[in-house]
Amino acid sequence: MEWLTVVTIVSIVLLAVISPGPDFAITTRNSLLYGRRSGLLTAAGIACGVSVHILYTLSGLSYLMAQSLWLLELLRYLGAAYLIWLGCQAFISKKTDNIAREEAYTSTLSDGNAFRTGFLCNALNPKTALFFIALFTQVVTPGTGEMTQLLIGLFISAAHLVWFAVVAILLSHPRFQSRFEAAKHRIEKLTGLCLMGLGAKLGLNL
Repeated sequence: MEWLTVVTIVSIVLLAVISPGPDFAITTRNSLLYGRRSGLLTAAGIACGVSVHILYTLSGLSYLMAQSLWLLELLRYLGAAYLIWLGCQAFISKKTDNIAREEAYTSTLSDGNAFRTGFLCNALNPKTALFFIALFTQVVTPGTGEMTQLLIGLFISAAHLVWFAVVAILLSHPRFQSRFEAAKHRIEKLTGLCLMGLGAKLGLNL
């Protein structure tokens, strides 16, 4: 593979990863409200969600998906419904008093739930599916070996893990947490609105 192609792929991937979207919103929410561990597990879930897209791309299903619009439509509606559901949960959450707030936010999200929200958020995102289809059908040539394609996929997964882990670490820093402690409930509602908005935009294909 030519160096120019490598630079192109790396640039496209990094720009896609750091662009704000559902993954960023859910990592921000879980890190601010539930702490570093939940944020990092969410980041790990997102990275594993990328593996779903890697698997169907390497198995050749990406070509079939590109030709079968109903599959992409189904994925779009599933992803939209999941984001709206997450947003509704965050928006209708009840406010707790100052004494109970910390306990409420640190005890209501298990490790499994933190990982699962990240995983499903990415795996059900049709825009991520379209990104992989575009990348592996237009940038990666048919002559690219399977091992090279696998390495590209692993790089994309690793880029997601590193970026969102950094986001989780920064947002869960004690200084950052202390400044936003009193506003956590408002942040959760705002994040809920953002997730519902992203879900609605996705569902309406805006």
